[in-house]
Order: sequence, then C-alpha cells, then structure tokens
Amino acid sequence: MLVEKNVPLEPWNTFHIVAKAHSLLRIANCADVQEVLADPNWGPHPKFVLGGGSNIVLTGDVKALVLKVEIMGKRLVQETDQAFIVEAGAGENWHDFVTWTLDQGYDGLENLALIPGTVGASPVQNIGAYGLELQDRFESLDAVDLQTGAAFTLNAAQCGFGYRDSVFKHGHGASGLGGATQRLGLAGRALIATVRFRLPKPWRAVVGYTDLERTMLETGVAQPSARQIYDWICDIRRAKLPDPAVLGNAGSFFKNPTVTPEQCADIIARDPKLVHYPLLDGSVKLAAGWLIDACGWRGKSVGHAGVYEGQALVLVNRGGATGGEVMTLAKAIQTSVYERFGILLEPEPLMV
Repeated sequence: MLVEKNVPLEPWNTFHIVAKAHSLLRIANCADVQEVLADPNWGPHPKFVLGGGSNIVLTGDVKALVLKVEIMGKRLVQETDQAFIVEAGAGENWHDFVTWTLDQGYDGLENLALIPGTVGASPVQNIGAYGLELQDRFESLDAVDLQTGAAFTLNAAQCGFGYRDSVFKHGHGASGLGGATQRLGLAGRALIATVRFRLPKPWRAVVGYTDLERTMLETGVAQPSARQIYDWICDIRRAKLPDPAVLGNAGSFFKNPTVTPEQCADIIARDPKLVHYPLLDGSVKLAAGWLIDACGWRGKSVGHAGVYEGQALVLVNRGGATGGEVMTLAKAIQTSVYERFGILLEPEPLMV
C-alpha cells in the first residue's frame, strides 16, 4: 500500500483550484479499500473519496486521507428482451463511457453526453441533462463501507434518488447498512466501486427538451438516432458551457429551484420574462441561470472567480481563483437572488 504525500490536487478538480492532499491513496479495486481500513495507522484516519473532481470546490488543503478512485473496466453484464445491462468501474470517465455504450450499440445514455466527471460520481449527484436523469437508466451499484470494509449492493430505491440528490449526499444513522440507514444517508461512509445501467429495448428517443426540439426543426430530422442526439447534445453543450480543460469550472453551480404555482405567478407579475417549467407534481421549476442573470451577475467577478459570460449558471476560475473567492462570489449571488425574488439558491458542488 503506497500512500503518497503532499499531492497537488489542481489536476484533479475541474475548477483547477490550487490545493494539495496531505496524503493520497489510489484505489484500483475494493481490496485496496479494505487494506487501508485494516491498516492500524490509516484505518482510523478521516477519509475523502475523490473521483474526477467535477463537483467540488476546494477551500484549502485536504487533511483527510484522499482515496483517489481509479477502478476501471466496462462490460455488458446481461442482455434480455427488455434491456442491455452494462457495467462500468467507478473510475471510468463518464463521457468516454457514454461514447463506448453507443459504439457497442447500447443506446440510452446519449442525453447525458459530455457531462464531466467519473462513473462513480454519477449516482451520487443523480446527474441529469436534456430531459433525462441517471435514475432513469440506473440498475444497481456495488460499494464498500468505509467504516467496516464490507461490500454491499444498492438498487435504485435504496439510492434514494432525487433532483441532483441521492443517499450518498446525506448523513447516516447508527444502525448499520440496513434499509433504514440507507434511507437516512451514506455521506462520507461509502466508496462506490462499480455501477450498472439498464438501457431499455426497444430504444426510444428522449427529445422533449427545448434545445433538442429546436435542433430537430432546424435540421428537419423528425426521428433522430441515438448517435444524432449524442452529437447534437455535444454541440449544444460546447456552445453553451466552457470546457473545464480551458476555463476551470464545475458546470452548473446552483440547482434550479422549485416553487409553488402561486410563488411563480407572484414572480411573473413582477418579471413576466421569468423562465419556468411546470412539473408533473404541480410545482414549478425555475431556471436558476435566468434568476442570476436578472440580478446582473453575468460576466461579473469577485477576485479571480467569475460568472461565465455565456451562461450565468456557471461560475468559472479566471486564473488563480481560490476556493474562498468562489464561495464569496456564490454567497453574493445567493444574497442578490434572495433579496429580489425571495428564493435561496442551493449550490450543487460539495465544498471541501
């Protein structure tokens, strides 16, 4: 077991914030996790699981032992009349995995193309885009309990998926890994090793999203293939969002808030151009980017952290930004939106 010391984390967080891990261990399989837990020195030490670093803001050096997930592998587990069941290691790059599934003829993840991060992080955040969420294609996952070293498997119900939410983002109880604890949360307690996806047969396009509908009209393609949707979404995302390799960012920084129809009507009475989407449960989702833009934040900066000119929902590192500058900017935006609209925006990234 090789624990590396004072490891720079700038390459492993998409905001490219300069920080270091006091100690870091690369995890290639579940046995590596169990070995570190059995070690008398490192077993009791606090731990932090790191995937692709696409949904974190580093506010300083990480004193916990960083478990850098590098579990690889992709395979077809099973094919039935109803679905392809495919599996990937948690360390696989998410977009590369989506591309691989299409190359193999396993359609169904194309709407989630070009989302940064790793496969292991995808269920934590319940990633979603262009009318599809991970939970719509999720089968199960394997993980390791970071307290006991026990391996366990969770199905979709046990993951407690919600909008950009899962059981992995909430604190846990004290009753072990039974059903009650899984509902309460596994934040900081589990390392996801492999994830399986159910890609339904026959495949059906998910195109009920404004940008996709517009593209269909512009191209004259009424029944796009999975590969066409994949290509369209890659083009749309590249046009709207900055490439983290060029301009550090963590994608959408705030969740789109949901309000009651009455709250929405009240805001529309003052701001008729409000971008909003009625939901099936009767609530209304508001576009957080529109709210931020309406408060005049597009293109503004605090220190070296700024709001992206092309999409107000994205905060960026203009070069040398600290985690503190990102957080100061985020809090200023939250205050502006709350004072004008009475809505408190919730950040998506984890503050470390």
